[in-house]
Amino acid sequence: MKYDVIIIGAGPSGIFAAMELAKKNSALKILMLEKGNAIEKRICPKRQTNVCIGCKPCNITTGFAGAGAYSDGKLSLSPDVGGELPEYIGYNETVDLIKYVDDLYIEFGADKRVHGLDNPREIRDIRTKAIQSNLKLIECPVRHMGTEVGYTIYQRIQEHLINDLGIEIKFRTPVQSLVVEDNTVVGVVAKDETYRADKVLVAVGRDGSEWFTAMCDQYKVETKVGKIDIGIRLETRNEVMQEINDALYEGKLVYYTPTFDDSVRTFCSNPGGVVSTEYYDNQLAVVNGHSYKAEALKTNNTNFALLVSKSFTEPFKEAVAYGKHIAGLANMLTGNKIMVQRYGDFLRGRRTTAERLMRNNIRPTLIDAVPGDLCLVLPYRIMKDIDEMIRALDHVSPGLASDETLLYGVEVKFYSNKVTVDKSFQSSIKNLYVLGDGAGVTRGLMQASANGVFVARNLYNE
Repeated sequence: MKYDVIIIGAGPSGIFAAMELAKKNSALKILMLEKGNAIEKRICPKRQTNVCIGCKPCNITTGFAGAGAYSDGKLSLSPDVGGELPEYIGYNETVDLIKYVDDLYIEFGADKRVHGLDNPREIRDIRTKAIQSNLKLIECPVRHMGTEVGYTIYQRIQEHLINDLGIEIKFRTPVQSLVVEDNTVVGVVAKDETYRADKVLVAVGRDGSEWFTAMCDQYKVETKVGKIDIGIRLETRNEVMQEINDALYEGKLVYYTPTFDDSVRTFCSNPGGVVSTEYYDNQLAVVNGHSYKAEALKTNNTNFALLVSKSFTEPFKEAVAYGKHIAGLANMLTGNKIMVQRYGDFLRGRRTTAERLMRNNIRPTLIDAVPGDLCLVLPYRIMKDIDEMIRALDHVSPGLASDETLLYGVEVKFYSNKVTVDKSFQSSIKNLYVLGDGAGVTRGLMQASANGVFVARNLYNE
């Protein structure tokens, strides 16, 4: 079982790397190994029953297209959003890659409409209010695929890779370890089988970040401590967010808090959307959100994340474990479900009760969320950051700081320690390349996809 290239993970970065490699050289023998299911088998029973049955592996976070298959399907068309790719390859090249990848998404069925370009007066008003509140508005055009349409688009891509490009994909085949000889990767071990290759691309996404960190430790791959994003998902009525929803679809705002000077950002806004649960390692529940394209599936609420970005210094090296520990505290109090708290209760340091939640004007879209107290879970510094961010946002979207606004916890974005790479994203282990969210390079669909294309184009150009 010898291949030219093995790609670990079938998320956006791995998918677009495979597609570009096959386009450049159809003779390449390419193998993708994915621990989850093919996209047509990625069915989450909870979507119909509201009860998680603990699918192994989890169909929300693993499988073809990674967590992106069940996401809101937003393509951020600015290099300033979604990761740090410009720092690796330059701003202009990132712009060109985003345009190239965006055209491919359109080719496979993405909506041609782009939000955030056609309301200059409304955007100027939002920007003015943001500046007055010391918030930075990052103006980023967004192409919204929608959860159900994104699923269809990735299904077409999967068929294209297998049927048209002849790429071999093995599903439900988690990679156990790398095979390294003389500081050179020569293959991988998956389900106790050894697969050898000239090049190995690690594109494991966030779900695989902990495994990849362990591989880096085992094989002495050069790394530096990466960031982790910890926070909550906020849910409010569409009316409160209407100005931003109509003008931008997603308002990307960054705030440096007055108390600690920490960076807090809005992330993954879902107008008319629903709050959802993701399970990592089939046991750790973290909150997320998505929005459907069809009007009939829209709700009365908008949800988005408020994430505090934390960087760590030596000797600390366990960013992923730190984030999982915080999420684990919330799971401990809720029986492995998501906690929800009214903002008014959050301010007063008291637990939200089922009775208070019932009389709320804002009805939670995550039906099985457990009323609780996030103050028992989040570190004080992060709570303070979130509170100050909500107060600042209230000047841009009045009503956001209402007692009835809902906070869900915990939302954590896992990235492994950053791997030291050369200009082609090759690690300190020869022929081992790292890319995407799992490597700490990107933080979203578009930059992950663009990262895959870049690595493919440069794989044989060293």
